[in-house]
Amino acid sequence: MNRYIYEELFIGQTAEFSREITAEMMEAFKMISGDDNPLHLDVSYAKEKGYVGRVVYGMLTASLYSCLAGVYIPGERCLLQSVHADFLSPAYIEDTLTVAGEIVEKHDSVRQILIKAVIRNQSGTKISKAKIEAGVL
Repeated sequence: MNRYIYEELFIGQTAEFSREITAEMMEAFKMISGDDNPLHLDVSYAKEKGYVGRVVYGMLTASLYSCLAGVYIPGERCLLQSVHADFLSPAYIEDTLTVAGEIVEKHDSVRQILIKAVIRNQSGTKISKAKIEAGVL
């Protein structure tokens, strides 16, 4: 976990990490969220609707933005203030998602950074994009 202080952060600073999406993650998210939509749970249903398999919960993929801010930039001193995410393509179980972010603004008066972030799968397909506002304690 990074422990940047506000003064160490700079516009143009980047971070990225990758994570494989597993069936166990899907089950845990279902239990936490209560979302039992068959698109996420039933392979036959998902294929019938034109997908190649069970579609990963969009909010499960978006939760990786929390990891980007809370672990990488700024890390330990992060207070997540907002995440605006757009879902662009479906993710599937066993996809390896790479989350990349860049600091594009710093607001000294409130010690806040704005991060533009993107999640891509192993083929380079953009799964989502986001703007993240994070306070730095």
